[in-house]
Amino acid sequence: MAILPKPVTCDLFCAVIDNLGDAGVCWRLARQLVEEHRWQVRLFIDDPAPIALLAPGQETVEVRKWARDFEAVATADVVIEAFACTLPPTYLSAMAARQHRPVWLNLEYLSAENWVPGCHGLPSPQAGLQKYFFFPGFVAGTGGLLREQNYAIPPAPTFSGLLEISLFCYNNPQLPTLLAAWRDGKRPVLCHVCDGPPRQQVEAWLGSALPAQRGKLRLEALPFMPQLAYDVLLARCHLNFVRGEDSFVRAQWAKRPFVWQIYPQAEDAHFAKLDAFLNLYTNEPAARHFFQAWNGKGTLDWPAFAATLPALTAHAPDWATQIQAHGDLAGNLVKFCAARL
Repeated sequence: MAILPKPVTCDLFCAVIDNLGDAGVCWRLARQLVEEHRWQVRLFIDDPAPIALLAPGQETVEVRKWARDFEAVATADVVIEAFACTLPPTYLSAMAARQHRPVWLNLEYLSAENWVPGCHGLPSPQAGLQKYFFFPGFVAGTGGLLREQNYAIPPAPTFSGLLEISLFCYNNPQLPTLLAAWRDGKRPVLCHVCDGPPRQQVEAWLGSALPAQRGKLRLEALPFMPQLAYDVLLARCHLNFVRGEDSFVRAQWAKRPFVWQIYPQAEDAHFAKLDAFLNLYTNEPAARHFFQAWNGKGTLDWPAFAATLPALTAHAPDWATQIQAHGDLAGNLVKFCAARL
């Protein structure tokens, strides 16, 4: 970490898209910048409600509601636009008026596509200022992934015959097929169903409220979980179904097999991102097919995917070590900014 004469101030702007993912990423980054790098961070977010759920009782980061009639405030040393949100005009004008211009970053969405390292860190002159594109990533030449320095993995769960699974997804047309496969399979399955769309869809399939038992499948409802509790759940399970960006990254640090439902984009543009990740992550044909089918391309084949779980379980720690070698996103961001302050 760079040693600077005074604490670095940072304003992080976030416009919530799907209630959890964007807010979750911004919250983790803000907390890590404060706790590990002693930055002074204000998180401006248009909907603060998810922060209260993800981190109840937090006092680490100053969280402010980003209102439409944004009041003028003193600008920070580092300004971060999360996921291409647009800064308030009054704030942008104040940035340009500073004698010492702030370091202005656009924190991009996570992607494993080949072009990402070539675009990471590139400048873009705007409004008399210099904005830089900061890309999270899985390979050298990117900003890396969010991971706390003190993050610890609980011991791996044992396989006693029962397959313990967490389910966190968007509304997914493939879910009824998967639930039926678990119900009719030979191996007992305990599925922890996250609150929100997963629970709503599961209870619609059941025709009743959770908990429930159907054949070999036991379904249990989870309350909304703060981030730290969710991290523990991921490490507890043999397999995790995750979505978006935040839970996707945390599942990889948990060193357990997972299935990712990527955020859908117009004209199926998300499949290029999904395939780019799979090219890095696994050569198992059945695993690749299952990921693609879970995202709407192809037929879901649970028995074939289940047969790959031992190999995926063995691969998960090596994969986590591989992506950790590129440094963590907060630490890389601090170094990037320190060289420009």
